[in-house]
Amino acid sequence: MNDFPHSRQSKLSNLDGRVACRNWGDFWKGSGMTEIIHGGCACGAVRYEVRAEIEFSFNCHCRKCQRATGTGHSSAFAVPKAEFKCSGTIREFASSSDNGAITHAGFCPKCGSPMTSRTERFPERIYIHAATMDEPSNFTPAFVVFGGAAQPWDLPSDQLANAPR
Repeated sequence: MNDFPHSRQSKLSNLDGRVACRNWGDFWKGSGMTEIIHGGCACGAVRYEVRAEIEFSFNCHCRKCQRATGTGHSSAFAVPKAEFKCSGTIREFASSSDNGAITHAGFCPKCGSPMTSRTERFPERIYIHAATMDEPSNFTPAFVVFGGAAQPWDLPSDQLANAPR
């Protein structure tokens, strides 16, 4: 296993989630800053480093994310796939998302920790689960996806805008 140096952690905040959203373009505005993020799975067999501008951050309440994480939603952030550097193996499970797109849920094959997600709709992008970050308290979601699919015991924050489908 190759642990990446923990030189700098930064806050993943790139949009004011209370801004009204008219279309997806409102959310696809990065922070303008290159972030250095380190993280990994629960057992340490998988480690990653990202050196990229965070494209956006969100909470997703779709059934696929609920099942993949075993919770009411997934908290994740998007970065260019080419900037995601990983040591160890991430195994993927392909399934259909709530909108019909094929998605690939990535997890550690040793401990089962959910790590990543990617979709064939946006092959150049990877979504990383916020809880895998070495400093997950730095994560700030900017909006909610599939808020209508939220479980009654895990309702979306009314402080975050709902993304259009």
